[in-house]
Amino acid sequence: RPEDVDAALAALDETFDIGRDDLERLLCQVELQAMVRSHRTLLCRDIMSRAVISVPENATADEARKQLLDHNIRTLPVVDAEAKLAGAVGLRELMPAAETVKGVMSKVGTAAPETPAMSLLAVLTDGRSHAVVIVDAEQRILGLITQTDLLAAAARLQTADEPPLKAVA
Repeated sequence: RPEDVDAALAALDETFDIGRDDLERLLCQVELQAMVRSHRTLLCRDIMSRAVISVPENATADEARKQLLDHNIRTLPVVDAEAKLAGAVGLRELMPAAETVKGVMSKVGTAAPETPAMSLLAVLTDGRSHAVVIVDAEQRILGLITQTDLLAAAARLQTADEPPLKAVA
């Protein structure tokens, strides 16, 4: 937290040629990199959902909206005529009147199956992205990782490192 940065700077009794905000961003990045390094063996392919629902880019906005609502999902990958990832839509993108999803789709984060899963933290906590699409070298969809998938994987890793709780009588 910002007060932790202030306390650390005061304890060092040093002046640095870096602003507190920049230092805070640096420390957050250090924490993220440490988490990725410590959990490098957990790969995207280990936690991705493989049954990915997508729509073609010529699908109507109503068809895409129905898929999102019927499957209770927030991100719907959009594929081109060659079944390659073209973008994604969510309900927010589908709010304006549009005939097809091609006109309203947005860019979507992607990763390879062998990418360390924890490296997706920055994308999935940016306040905008709800999922990362896992693709092969030809941009064909192999899977999808949501914020919930990554959080569940992190929780499993955390509890695997801790001793089991003892029952209290």
